[in-house]
Amino acid sequence: MSDLPRYHGEYKVPGGKLVVVDLHLKDDCFHQVHVSGDFFMEPPETLEAINQALEGQPRHASAEELTAAIQKVLDDEVMMYGITVAGVVTAIERALA
Repeated sequence: MSDLPRYHGEYKVPGGKLVVVDLHLKDDCFHQVHVSGDFFMEPPETLEAINQALEGQPRHASAEELTAAIQKVLDDEVMMYGITVAGVVTAIERALA
């Protein structure tokens, strides 16, 4: 387990599901990012792609920058049920607040 402090944020997407983000900060950048919750996503490996897209993002990245990083890994084949990109960003913001 990491000796770095853990940051935890949760957000209930209106009309959707709970989004949870756990991450560490290393050199003021996101490290060991883990997005989870009671939502569904197809294909399922998209969730790991989102985690990787957030890895290394600076702590003070704007909501727009985080949204762009996530959207880069989403293509037309991705289906998200009960979760939104904005919901993930909000959970990150709450984790860091």
